[in-house]
Amino acid sequence: METSGGIRATLAGRYASALFDLAHDERQIDAVGRSLDALGQALLDSSDFAELVDSPLVSRDEAGEAFAALGPQFGLDPITTNFLGVVARNGRKNQLTAIIRDFRRLAADHRGETTADVITARPLNDDQVAALKTQLRARAGRDVTIDAQVDPAILGGIVVKLGSQQIDASIRTKLNRLASAMKG
Repeated sequence: METSGGIRATLAGRYASALFDLAHDERQIDAVGRSLDALGQALLDSSDFAELVDSPLVSRDEAGEAFAALGPQFGLDPITTNFLGVVARNGRKNQLTAIIRDFRRLAADHRGETTADVITARPLNDDQVAALKTQLRARAGRDVTIDAQVDPAILGGIVVKLGSQQIDASIRTKLNRLASAMKG
């Protein structure tokens, strides 16, 4: 895997790699991916769940019990449920978002896809995502999975990171260049 060396260099990446290897061995990559997608959505939708994950006041044991109880509610597969227990017991629950992101990258690479990090000022609609995927597929020469993030600070436009390439067409960057040019 081309991205595994870079991913494994981080703490979250090592956890994601371990989960990916286990899911691969058990032939459950898709099931674990769906479970992690559900967790990622829960982190966005539920402020209580996000607080549980981020709060240093929640002990390892309490987090483990909470994750075990939430597994069935989120429809998590057994591998992901057990993995969450390990993450909680090791005091790494605050790494969950990064673990999910890194697992998605490993799974995409396994499927022969590459992942593009896309930052926009507003969420992209389905048509925009499809058009962007088509353009990036032509550029990369293989299927592209989009990891979209919203950052109003870029003001408008788009920032795309595809492998080692970065395309910054954000209004913030254009304004900064204009300001620098005007200074002389």
